[in-house]
Amino acid sequence: MGFTNLIFLWTAFIPVIVLLYYFFRKKYKDQPVSSTLFWNEVMQETKASPYLKHLQKNALLYLQLLALILFVLALMNPFMKTTEVAGEQSIWIVDTSASMLAKNEDSTTFDQHKEEMKSLASDLNGRPVTIITTGAEPKTIVRQETRESSIHNAIEELEIAYESEQLSKAFDMAQAFIGEKATSIYLFTDSVEREELPIESENITWVVKGASKELDNVAITRLAATALEGKTLALLQLKNESESALAVQLSLLDGENKQIVQEEITLQGGEDWSKIFEDLPVGKVLTATIQVDDDYEIDNTMVTLIGSGTSEIVIDQKMHQLVQKGFQALNADVKIVPSEQLITMEEAIVVTNQKVLLEKSASPIVLIGRDDVEAVEVNALVDVSQDSLFAFSSLEDIYVSSIYPAFDHFTTIATIAGKPFVQRSQRGDIVILADIQSTDWPLHPSFPLLLWGIQNELMEGTQNLGSFSPNESRAVSLAPGEWSIYSSEDEYISTVEGGSEFRAPTVPGVYTARTQEEEKQLIVQLSSGERTIQEGTSFEIGTIQNVAEQETSKKPFIQWLLIPILLLLVLEWEVQRRRGFAN
Repeated sequence: MGFTNLIFLWTAFIPVIVLLYYFFRKKYKDQPVSSTLFWNEVMQETKASPYLKHLQKNALLYLQLLALILFVLALMNPFMKTTEVAGEQSIWIVDTSASMLAKNEDSTTFDQHKEEMKSLASDLNGRPVTIITTGAEPKTIVRQETRESSIHNAIEELEIAYESEQLSKAFDMAQAFIGEKATSIYLFTDSVEREELPIESENITWVVKGASKELDNVAITRLAATALEGKTLALLQLKNESESALAVQLSLLDGENKQIVQEEITLQGGEDWSKIFEDLPVGKVLTATIQVDDDYEIDNTMVTLIGSGTSEIVIDQKMHQLVQKGFQALNADVKIVPSEQLITMEEAIVVTNQKVLLEKSASPIVLIGRDDVEAVEVNALVDVSQDSLFAFSSLEDIYVSSIYPAFDHFTTIATIAGKPFVQRSQRGDIVILADIQSTDWPLHPSFPLLLWGIQNELMEGTQNLGSFSPNESRAVSLAPGEWSIYSSEDEYISTVEGGSEFRAPTVPGVYTARTQEEEKQLIVQLSSGERTIQEGTSFEIGTIQNVAEQETSKKPFIQWLLIPILLLLVLEWEVQRRRGFAN
């Protein structure tokens, strides 16, 4: 606290003058007379409270002194020093991923961050602020905004997008707004490592707001199901991320939300739990739910589309026998077909190394190796991403001696020495850029598990639109025309054009794409990264050069003194009126 106008300190003599006036004013001596002798009994109650009597007698003095003291303080213009946003501008990066819904005490991490942003908006003092939300496609909510009301409205409208944060993309977008200006960047997230922040510039200060509370969480990390011989086979995985043991009530529901399995289990701290459920009723959808006392609820439900075992698997006759035997061990309905007949196959999964089938075949393709180019020596281990295809099988210990060149427009989901190893096409084809004989993959337990994952993923695509991440965009096999998207409660969501890029809904759940003649189901599923939460911390990195004097501000509060001064003047007038102005 300080004072701007100390020159008015001399006015402090004014209350002293008033006090001296009361000391030297004319005093009267109490003198009992015969006509007032009987008043003593009436005044006993007042005499029993001498402090109250003293206060009543000197009320006018105290009111005047207090009013004058507040008036002197108001003349000196008192202020409070407050810390404000440093730099010439501020950029706020707001994590809108699903993990921000983890409860921190009585509210979610996201709601707490919104309150922090509102408080921070009042400390900008005219500095422009840019708000960026995270995701696969980061969005600029406000740009170089200085009006506090507009900033507050933008904060109120922020919503969870459920998709992965992908902070690196938001950082790249923020770089476009920095330029040569000294900038303070606030990152509102749940958890981030210091090494992930680009801190090479001296003109940037990073302020990270994380979720500091230790959180308890049990998550459904994986659910897969397939129909075999009139029954459904399902695999479920749970993980307890807490340090303590937690009791879990597990339920499996069919497409009509009827309970078909119920179990009570206890997961120890850090335990991974998995189980295969056999002989379940056949249906289109299987839902797994858990009831547990944890801080993150959205990962307590998972839905999967049940793949049908009726889709054939057709394997190129030239493929290695290990590939043929691997698929035959998973599915009895496997055919070995001559290479020249594969182009005629329909409604079947085709396993081959013929690159031309990726362009000419209407069937889903599993391309293992290539027949149009030569392989290049690598001699390295595989590095996989967090793709759902690797949920049951990790390829990280697999040795590969040579790989083929990658496809330019396909998505890479596993690499070797920085080069693509496993890719996925826009329509969902799986490409493994190596011959089986150039790897030791068949010697690992992950070999049949990954083949099973590929089979399930491609079988879903022949009968459904498959699984999507929230807001994910990709090409799907929809007939030309308008398709309407409805939720599981039959609520209309949006309309898409068949043959164009399809964007999945935001909220996880089961959806249906319909036309007048046809309908296909799809599910929107949290990514594996959003099914885990971490304890975060708040910290600052970097100091903006030559702007240290901008980090504090003086907030005057003279307006809060004028109100009590006015109230005291009114009270003085009332006390004087009751005593009589003549006295």
